[in-house]
Parts: sequence; C-alpha cells; structure tokens
Amino acid sequence: MTIKDVEKQTGLSRSNIRFYEKEKLIDPSRNESNGYRDYSENDVENIKKIAYLRTLGISIEDIRNIISEKATLKDTLEKQYEVLKSQITDLNKAKLMCEKMLDEESISYEKLQAEQYITDLHDYWRDNQTVFKLDSVSFLYIWGSMLTWTAITALCLIIGALSYSKLPTEIPLQWSKGVATSLVNKNWIFICPVICIIIRYILKPFIYVKLQMNNYYGKIITEYITNYMCFIVLSVEIFSILFTFGVVKSVVALLFVNTTVFIGLLAAGLLKMDLRGKEI
Repeated sequence: MTIKDVEKQTGLSRSNIRFYEKEKLIDPSRNESNGYRDYSENDVENIKKIAYLRTLGISIEDIRNIISEKATLKDTLEKQYEVLKSQITDLNKAKLMCEKMLDEESISYEKLQAEQYITDLHDYWRDNQTVFKLDSVSFLYIWGSMLTWTAITALCLIIGALSYSKLPTEIPLQWSKGVATSLVNKNWIFICPVICIIIRYILKPFIYVKLQMNNYYGKIITEYITNYMCFIVLSVEIFSILFTFGVVKSVVALLFVNTTVFIGLLAAGLLKMDLRGKEI
C-alpha cells in the first residue's frame, strides 16, 4: 500500500511515518515497477505500536532497543512506569502546596514565606534540583530565542547596508593562507540575512524533527543550533568586510573561537539539564 493509504489507516501524518522509517523502526519494501515504497499490513501495525509507545513517553531509542530485542517491552514499561510515577508524585506535591496556599484568606508575594510550607528548606531545594538546573542554563533560552535570531539577521542586513558603498566591486568569498581564492560581486553581502532566514524557516524544521523526537529539550537545542549557524553567517560577513579592507587575514581563528564558545555553552547547558535522565 502507499503512504497515503497508511495515513488513512493509522491516522498519523506522513512526516511521522517518514520519521519512523528514517529512524529504521520500519523498513517498507519497494515496488519494483515504480520504485515507490510499498507498505505492508505488518508495517502498518508496527507504526501503530511505535506511535502508541511514544504517547506513553517512551523514547525512540528505547523503542529501537525493543524492536532489535536489546530490551524487552516489559522491562522498558517498568522503567517508564517508575519515571511517570516519580513525575506524578512531584506534580501531586506541587498541587497540594498550591491548594494549601489557596486555602489562605489572603495570599500575596509580599506576605509569602517559604518556611510556612516547607519543613526543611535544604531538603526541599535538594528534592527540586531539576528546576534549579533549568534555571541555571537560562542563557540557552536567551541564545536560542527568536529575539536573538532577529538581532543576528538584522545585524547582517545593517552591516551589509553600511559597508556596501565602501566595498570594491568584488569581495572575497573564500580564503587560503591570508589570500582571497574566490571573489564574488559585492551584492553577495545582502545574501547573508537571506541565508539566516533560510536557516530558520527551512533548515530548522528538519533539525527540530530529529531532536524533538529523541529528547525533551529538542526544541531549545534546535533553536540554539539554528542561531549558532546564523551567527557563523554573521561572522563570515564581518570577516569578508574586514579582509577586504586588510584588517584581518585568517578566518580560521575567528570560526574556531565562535565554535568553541557556542559548543562549550551548549555542552555546559546540556550537562546541567541532565538530558540522559529526561528523555521521552
């Protein structure tokens, strides 16, 4: 059957079905006459199973292990049950705390005292380390925000507009050992903001699908990577202008510093968020 038939039978979108195939969770055969995918009834049943397990919060990696028989469904469910039970316990505690506070006749931020509701502050902070880990990496959300992307894209446009009239007809696009090896028309300078738009609105969805399906923080990581790529575009634009005017000679050092800083920040953030224990 075709993917359209599979969509009708499962109620899932084409992108979900393609993703499961990309992740090698299903392996439909090919129709020899036209080369199109030919999904079997078994493929349809597997797609339903995979989608159902995803709704239980089981990760793609865990599902892959079940299919490859590296883990049993029972063991995986038991592990997920404990994770969900812990999450429910934490949510119920927070719910009870909110109910207790709402039972008071007058509650305000000015009058709020944590000690009224918490027996031991240190134990309470320790039990809620997950929250504080997220707070400690708020810079990831700043770097991965729409505002940051807008600022980078706007800078690409502004820098290009301000330098355009002073640039020669041709500017360097590639360099080697301090020498321009490829020249392009200076109008190229205005392609930089366009590249940033393409990265965010065309490339980003592909990155997001991959990361979002594999871990809880896929969205913020995708935003962060997207903005990092746009920042590289901005850096190359600035370097091209400075190289043209003889201010700098090597782009390698600039890109190396950018990459080190951004990857370092991302790595530190992921470590603090402890992604390994938060996959869904």
